[in-house]
Amino acid sequence: MPLLEFLKPEAVLPALRAPGKKQVLQELAAQAAKHLPGLDEREIFETLLQRERLGSTGIGEGVAIPHGKLPGLDHLFGLVARLERPVDFEALDGQPVDIAFLLLAPEGAGADHLKALARVARVLREPGIIDRIRTARDRDALYALLTHSPAPRAA
Repeated sequence: MPLLEFLKPEAVLPALRAPGKKQVLQELAAQAAKHLPGLDEREIFETLLQRERLGSTGIGEGVAIPHGKLPGLDHLFGLVARLERPVDFEALDGQPVDIAFLLLAPEGAGADHLKALARVARVLREPGIIDRIRTARDRDALYALLTHSPAPRAA
């Protein structure tokens, strides 16, 4: 069963170029708008910026999960980007971010939004997953890492 069913292969960016936090959010918004017809790039960006003002979405270990709720969106949407160069995201641990997972939810999503955020965080906390994301060869390898359950461990 896919772990993150709201992530599609075309929403995996193996090499995003942006010099800073604001530019990362702008690029994520631009990429999301390409996949979400009817949603405005500027509105997505403003939603991400508003959330970021509440506190950094940099969760540590070089990972950020920018997220927000949008009117007009009718399903959960995920997009993951591996940054070409780490950027300061004002993360809790002070480490620069090189992996960003964008999560957008419908305005009335409520608990579904929180459950999706928890699922993304849980996947990114799996032992060794961050290193595997950093060393994945391409989009397909990154997508497979984030959408397929790990093989069961022998007892």
